[in-house]
Formats: sequence, C-alpha cells, structure tokens
Amino acid sequence: MIARLLPILALAAVAVPARAAEDAALPHWASLRATEVNMRVGPGEDYRILWVYHRQHLPVRVLRAMEGWRLVQDAEGARGWVLLRLLSRERTFLVAGQGQAELREKADGGGRVLLRLAPGVVGRLGDCAGGWCKAELSGKIGYLPQGRLWGTGK
Repeated sequence: MIARLLPILALAAVAVPARAAEDAALPHWASLRATEVNMRVGPGEDYRILWVYHRQHLPVRVLRAMEGWRLVQDAEGARGWVLLRLLSRERTFLVAGQGQAELREKADGGGRVLLRLAPGVVGRLGDCAGGWCKAELSGKIGYLPQGRLWGTGK
C-alpha cells in the first residue's frame, strides 16, 4: 500500500515547490481561463462580487497570493480577488491606446500589415524585444509594437 502511495506523494512534493516558486515571483502575468470569472473584494466565495468578466484570455497582473486565491489587476486598474483555478499562466495581450495597432510581418515593424487591431482586442503573446512583441491572433503570427500592448511588462 505504501509503495503505491509513494509516486503520488512524490508528485505532490513537486507541485508544491512549483506553486511556491510561482508565487515568489510576484507580481506576474496571467490570463483568464474561463469565459466567466468573478472578481471579489476578498479572497473567498463569501466576499461580495465586484465584477464579472466575460472575456476568456483577458490578461491580468497577479499581485498577491492567498490560499487558492489571487489578487489581480486588470488593464483599467480594477483590483480584486480571483480563484486560482480560473487563471492560466498563458501570456496574452490587450491592445491599448487609441486607433488601430498593426500586426506586421517583421519584428522591426517592416513587412506587410497582416491585421489591423482595434483597442481592446486580445491575443496570444510571444517574446518581446526591441520594442516589438511576437503575437498570434486569428491564425496569423506577426509583431506588434510593445507600447500598444497591455500585458507585456515583467
């Protein structure tokens, strides 16, 4: 019986340090895993709901961790608590600012325009360097100016 539990215990021992290391790296970026996510005033289901998000993959900044809950901040500056299981470590971006942002073929802003993105558009974020970020949206992969994206900082 004990021999059968050892692999399970070993797996649990690996998961705990990984979560602790993630929380030690606060703040960090995450995105909403579900299509409906409640933001609450405190870390528990008994706390009042401040906001209900209906936007899967929306990027959020994780500021604090407490027993299965994370204090997050959205692009508009709203802060509240979200259940950890409703967050993903997948990096995403939100187009910020005024006017359209152009998804370009090349990391220097060159090449043809692949898509024009309105403020508020969300997509998958790749690496950023030299003021440009690799991005994926609607099956297209290109580069966006980092200054137009929320969700790209450290």
